Amino acid sequence: MTGTPVIVGLEVHCQLDTQSKLFCGCSTDYRNDGPNTHVCPVCLGLPGSMPVLNKKAIWYAMRVAKALSCDVIHESEFSRKNYFYPDLDKAYQITQYDKPLAQGGYLEIDGDEGGIRRVRLTRIHVEEDPGRLVHMGNAERGKYSLVDYNRAGIPLIEIVSEPDMRSPKEARKFLNKLRATLEYLGVFDSEKEGSLRVDANISIAGSERVEVKNITSYKGVEKALTFEITRQKNLLRRGLKVERETRHFLEARGITQSARSKEQEHDYRYFPEPDLRPLHVQPWVAGITLPELPDARRERFMAQYGCSMNHARTLTGELRIANFYETVVAPDPKGLSAPAATWIADTLIGELNYRGISLDAVDAERFTALVRLIKDGTITDKSGVEVLRVMLDQRMKNEQDETPSRIVARLNLARTAGDAHALAAVITEVIAQNSKAVEDYRNGKNGALNFLVGQAMKKTRGRSDPGELNRMITGMLSTRGA
Repeated sequence: MTGTPVIVGLEVHCQLDTQSKLFCGCSTDYRNDGPNTHVCPVCLGLPGSMPVLNKKAIWYAMRVAKALSCDVIHESEFSRKNYFYPDLDKAYQITQYDKPLAQGGYLEIDGDEGGIRRVRLTRIHVEEDPGRLVHMGNAERGKYSLVDYNRAGIPLIEIVSEPDMRSPKEARKFLNKLRATLEYLGVFDSEKEGSLRVDANISIAGSERVEVKNITSYKGVEKALTFEITRQKNLLRRGLKVERETRHFLEARGITQSARSKEQEHDYRYFPEPDLRPLHVQPWVAGITLPELPDARRERFMAQYGCSMNHARTLTGELRIANFYETVVAPDPKGLSAPAATWIADTLIGELNYRGISLDAVDAERFTALVRLIKDGTITDKSGVEVLRVMLDQRMKNEQDETPSRIVARLNLARTAGDAHALAAVITEVIAQNSKAVEDYRNGKNGALNFLVGQAMKKTRGRSDPGELNRMITGMLSTRGA
């Protein structure tokens, strides 16, 4: 059972970042306003209201199709997908069915077993978002739910993949790559709540397919699929059958829960939307100019700035990070490109994630000044981390920003490399206090040397160069003999 293939396909719903909704002029900027304040007769589905298609939404969808190597078909059309749910005000959704906007295409990711995995795409179609249910209590035991129609009518594209992924990790890689591509295209803002939702189809080879719906985070997709793989394998191990069904992911508990049996297409009673004419937009494709996309920018970072593959992949994985990096190195690309890549990819991103804040909280000019202090040897790497944390904490507390140089001066973090006598005294003290580590070092345990260097760094509060301490400790121990 351990080696049984896992088969994963995704249906990704992405809100297009337009100013108005798909079929009416209501604003899409609803997140900071009260419920049911961005609505009109069209997005509420009132009798007699008529949809008018948002041209920019179609243009955005075609940009995505071209970037993903899809074929925009000659004639596409909208259909009515009929079902009742409280947040679907008309009791049908205007979407695309047998004539989607685009078909085919692919997205390449790094496979779990090495090499490139090409994930084929089935289709891209355009549809309207339904409203949003607000459960009072929780979705399982809440006494009632409220409906907010502000989201109803937001333009969505649904990107449907073939079942080409073979693990939850590959599914998450696919989503990260797709998100980056959409951001580079300027059609999607991942910072907006609810802007991306995923339905995941998963099966163990030879078993029925299960759909897990409405996963709202990238980590959530990996967690939901991991749980579902374990659940299905346990069923098969006990000789039971995996039922074809729809399940919901309960993120707070990290489990999936059965919702209903899986609908068939005929259950939705699709038929062409009578109030919208078919689309003949294939000629528009020639007029679409694509920007530099993540893969191309990664290659340029490696060629232009000398970034390693891993750093280039991290730096270009999000548009904001890629732009921030180029802003930081712009004053001195030759001198700053290497240290800035290391500090952004290996340190800054981790500090931001730990605090739960975005890159917008970091001033690029002051971060450049910090990198210069480290590059020029004014402060050590350890002191640099301390300065960065002070900078971020000041932003989080809305305190007045200090320049990195001022923080270094106030906290006395400047490197102490010039005072050889003071360092020698520190090292002598460290050697005297750690006789066991000294003995281990002389017995050939090289890790003991790192311990001694670390103790010396503590005594100098991180202001000394570890390499210099290493050389001085080695020299002092060799001079004293065995």
